[in-house]
Amino acid sequence: MTEFTTRPEILGTFGVFTSTHWIASAVGMSILEKGGNAFDAAVAAGFVLQIVEPHLCGPGGDMPAVLYSKKKDRIEVICAQAPAPSGATIEHYTAEGLKLIPGDGLLATVIPGAFDGWMLMLRDYGTMTVREVLEPAIYYAEHGHPVLPRVSATIKVLGDFFEKEWPTSFETWMPGGAAPGPHSNFRNPILADTWKRIIAAAEAKSGREEQVQAARDAFYRGFVAEAIEGYLQTAEVMDASGHRHKGVLTAEDMANWQATIEAPQTYDYHDWTVAKTAAWGQGPVLLQSLALLKGFDLAAMDPAGPDFVHTVVEAMKLAFADREVYYGDPKFSQVPTEYLLSDGYNVERRRLISNEASHDLRPGRVPGYDHQYDLTLAMLDEMSGKGAVYEPTMAHLSEKRGDTVHIDVIDRWGNMVSTTPSGGWLQSSPIVPGLGFCLNSRAQMFWLKPGLPTSLAPGKRPRTTLTPSLALHEGRPTLAFGTPGGDQQDQWQLPFFLRYVHHGKNLQAAIDMPLFHTSHFPGSFFPRTSSPGEVMVESNIGNPAIEKLRRRGHKVTVADPWTVGRLTAARRDKDGLLRAAATPRLMQAYAVGR
Repeated sequence: MTEFTTRPEILGTFGVFTSTHWIASAVGMSILEKGGNAFDAAVAAGFVLQIVEPHLCGPGGDMPAVLYSKKKDRIEVICAQAPAPSGATIEHYTAEGLKLIPGDGLLATVIPGAFDGWMLMLRDYGTMTVREVLEPAIYYAEHGHPVLPRVSATIKVLGDFFEKEWPTSFETWMPGGAAPGPHSNFRNPILADTWKRIIAAAEAKSGREEQVQAARDAFYRGFVAEAIEGYLQTAEVMDASGHRHKGVLTAEDMANWQATIEAPQTYDYHDWTVAKTAAWGQGPVLLQSLALLKGFDLAAMDPAGPDFVHTVVEAMKLAFADREVYYGDPKFSQVPTEYLLSDGYNVERRRLISNEASHDLRPGRVPGYDHQYDLTLAMLDEMSGKGAVYEPTMAHLSEKRGDTVHIDVIDRWGNMVSTTPSGGWLQSSPIVPGLGFCLNSRAQMFWLKPGLPTSLAPGKRPRTTLTPSLALHEGRPTLAFGTPGGDQQDQWQLPFFLRYVHHGKNLQAAIDMPLFHTSHFPGSFFPRTSSPGEVMVESNIGNPAIEKLRRRGHKVTVADPWTVGRLTAARRDKDGLLRAAATPRLMQAYAVGR
């Protein structure tokens, strides 16, 4: 019997592409049609998403990717999460009167990482030229694209602030002095010119790889870096602290950094293996949740019932509590990931999951980390507040905050990409004159308390929330999936994956099911607050389930149907059949394929 879904699960054998915007999905598929592979398609669509979803990502942002290369026959991670600048010290920021790093402005900026990550993917895994992957983005920047209603609303809300405090953003986003109307045709010709200059620098060299390197040099050691430094030398702008501050990023910081290729962090769950980033991202949270949930008979639970929601939420609370104590850039502090994923540790932690909702933050104690444990809890107690403020992605949350986009693609050869670009959104900081884009605000994820894995330090990567996923079934690369949503990303991916694995749902049906998340733990975004015991669920889960969750002690916030989560997913079967799906929520994401 065919399962009812909001859209069909896309099937084909040539290629599938799914993303959070229909134009990006169409562009990605067009690259596959032209003979490009999954990596070429991801790069081209990634640049297009910077144009069509500028409130969610931009050229000054960041990008992690988990990918499978058929040629290399292994799963790898591209880390394009760049670190804090050399001048980003706790002493400097506290001398500026800050206790938390603001969620916007120039002090919140780390080195822009996305561009180098895309170029690294293109050079080492792709087949196309810089021109071929940038031309679609140039087209939409130069000729225009239909403005999403949410983009229009975001710009309108910020209009007065832009005019008064960030005039370069006012000029870019409000040409003629007004926000672009929903579905109007909007252009960013200055950004188009920036990409044309990048192409010109690339084509001054011969050879595809040499051209990619020339593009990287133009951005990080050429005119882009020079423009950024020239602006930051004098700019002093208003930020979320209520005061004006100068940035600390320099051209030298940019020149001395490049994206890297790393091994993934993995976990075996039944006959699946899930691959995520290391603990500089939040990816191991999903793996820890799986390690906890392995001891429950989830297949026997109603996938939309209160038992399922309660069990998954309580497991996530424990995993995210550990994130607060132990996660950070592994280059700066030892992260006990293997211990956190071990059977012995999770047998003990699993006993904490009862029939009642926990309202306490309960990280586990890892031998040898007692000082770190005590220091973190003391700081969180000191910084505790009410009313969680998370990186929103859905319509029921603020228009003022940025978010993220996502791409999943599989080509006819079996190459796979899952990537979650973010940062550098139009709310982050003022447009850099002459470039048409702004910088990121990722440094807000650092604490200004010394001694923690997430303490601010020059050269350290912030503990990002970006967390693409790739899963192997019986050792075969099979599934790419992910979503925007800040701290909610793994919280939405987890029930999707569990429903897919345990309940026989196809990709679209698993995405369509009611979603939920908790803001029980400290948020990663300014002002870093939490709501102990709070759970948000979509109302279409049903009143009986909602009331049963409340009787168990959950503080349930009910969201409208189809307003939580922006999941996409793609799969390659053993026989070569390809599948893809995208959420109907917000009516933006689309899967295509043939």
